[in-house]
Amino acid sequence: MSKSNNTRTAPAALLLTGTHCPYCPGVLQSLQALLASGDISELETRNIEENPELARELGVRSVPWVRIGPFELEGLRSEKELRGWAIKAASDSGASDWLNELLASGNISKPLQRIKSDPAMMDALLALFADPDTQLNTQIGISAIMEELKDSTYLSAIVDRLGELTKHDDARIRGDACYYLALSGNPQASAYIRALLDDDDAAVREIAQESIE
Repeated sequence: MSKSNNTRTAPAALLLTGTHCPYCPGVLQSLQALLASGDISELETRNIEENPELARELGVRSVPWVRIGPFELEGLRSEKELRGWAIKAASDSGASDWLNELLASGNISKPLQRIKSDPAMMDALLALFADPDTQLNTQIGISAIMEELKDSTYLSAIVDRLGELTKHDDARIRGDACYYLALSGNPQASAYIRALLDDDDAAVREIAQESIE
């Protein structure tokens, strides 16, 4: 294990490699450059063939696999890209960017697992949901996660925040917020849903009516 002498706050990194992985040396070199520049504070490397229990614990099936701060990254990554994630690890928008990358590629299980283990990740999910520019694949992923969380404490805890989003300028967001409120199973959601029965958008009114029924 190596450590940087740079005192600037920076995330630690973990790299999992394989003996016959053609991309692992390049990712290792990039991470070593980030360590030297102080973009990461610590770098630990493990070979999954020598540490199969760690790979199972982390759910890693292919390498190179990198964790920078809270973000898990799979596959070949450039030095520039890795540096970007190191910077995002200390930013408010970083978690949303990480979720967006996973959801856009159709990966639902990892974000869902992270939300269940760290409810604060729901903030990042809501930030993505509330952004009208969020791409379609990510929107579909958000909806899938909300459906998986139906009647859970995770959804019940954000009823008031979803209620605020029923007043969003974007009709799609208002309609989806209504749907997610219905999924929450929280009686407090009813008032927010009923308010949408008089929404300017016909599709939103229909969703509200279906949610009540």
